Amino acid sequence: MHDYDFTLDSYLSMMREAVPGYDNFEEATVAATRSDATAILELGTGTGETARALLDQHPQAHLTTIDGSPRMVRVARENLPAHRVDVVLGRLEDPLPAGPFDLVVSALAVHHLEREGKADLYRRVVAVLAPAGHFVLADVVKPVNPSYVVTHIDPAVDHPSTLDENLAWLEAAGLSPEVTYTDRDLVVIRARTPSVS
Repeated sequence: MHDYDFTLDSYLSMMREAVPGYDNFEEATVAATRSDATAILELGTGTGETARALLDQHPQAHLTTIDGSPRMVRVARENLPAHRVDVVLGRLEDPLPAGPFDLVVSALAVHHLEREGKADLYRRVVAVLAPAGHFVLADVVKPVNPSYVVTHIDPAVDHPSTLDENLAWLEAAGLSPEVTYTDRDLVVIRARTPSVS
């Protein structure tokens, strides 16, 4: 993954240009997390756009967030409240921070993984989720209709899979997924772990 020098403003401008409907997509991502989460893990924080919205949505929560870009991590640490957030340098392929987490969220990060990498990540997410916890996956997918492709993709680093493939991998990992938002090649999926009986 490329490691550019970003500021909050330049990163947000870039995302809005590369991802049509980015602001609505972000709102749908946070809306899918509505719960009483107090321990949240975010996968791929970037400069902290989604993290800030999660903190607003869950005022009692502590957030652990990871990103593989040292520069992104630096910007996130500068701009997120240290008393509520632990920003960790780490790749999605690395072991996840120890849970349990009530909520795991990833926005526009998982498509950087190849097929088996996605399936493996979903299994590892289940391992750190609390019983009845939720995983919100918000990402670009490979749509059935090619005319729905509107998000800029770099084949060197972006590997979107279909919605159906993601749903199958989530189910195979032991999650119950539901699609809460779609807009052309963008989707938000909320998946939950079984409750303890």
